Amino acid sequence: MNNLANKVALVTGASKGIGAGIAKELAWAGATVIVNYSSSRRDADEVVTGIRAGGGQAWAVQGDFSREDDIKRVYADINAKHSALDIVVNNAGVYSFHPVEDTNAEEFHRLFNLNVLGLLFSIKEALPLFGPSGGSIINIGSTAGRMSIANGAVYCATKGAIDSISISLSKELGGRHIRVNALNPGVTVTEGTIAGGIIGSEFETSVIKSTPLGRAGRPEDIGRVAAFLASDDAFWITGQLIYATGGLTM
Repeated sequence: MNNLANKVALVTGASKGIGAGIAKELAWAGATVIVNYSSSRRDADEVVTGIRAGGGQAWAVQGDFSREDDIKRVYADINAKHSALDIVVNNAGVYSFHPVEDTNAEEFHRLFNLNVLGLLFSIKEALPLFGPSGGSIINIGSTAGRMSIANGAVYCATKGAIDSISISLSKELGGRHIRVNALNPGVTVTEGTIAGGIIGSEFETSVIKSTPLGRAGRPEDIGRVAAFLASDDAFWITGQLIYATGGLTM
């Protein structure tokens, strides 16, 4: 498959997990991929090395997407190297789960500054780099945006916001041929969900029992859907909430 040939794609938070899976699939489809990372330079370099070893094109760029100055610098670097951009995957995000009694302003802003405000600033800085033919913006949300879970009020709120933002911007940017969709994974096996105790937990077991395809997701599962949404094959798809869950329904 080479349906993203000559396309330039940015994937935020792509040093590991779902972001890395998406970066690899976009590269296998022919795109030049910019692998953004916040702190894990070694992991980002491994993603780039793997892509190049498979014949793809990629490079890494550091930037904390909860900081507006970092976002501006990343896009300035992209502009200097490519002068254009076709695909943006806003994947960078954080999560935490705790009872509402433990909610505090610092944790609220930590989640919203990256998951929501950083996503908005990313799109704002990306727009001047899209050409007259437009492109594709894919915002990585979660089933938690619709299927909210206990102890996740703030996190679920950020993912619900991503859904609303994606629909709103699809209407705002459609006239510029820029498609905007939210790609919402279910439980996915990543370094983060393993370290956080989600994989192997009773919660994962209960989710798998309700999943028709009978397992948790993998980063490549999400990556393949992202590659489709990024391609011209999906030119008639915008403003949609795409659930990549193995059939789990809300």
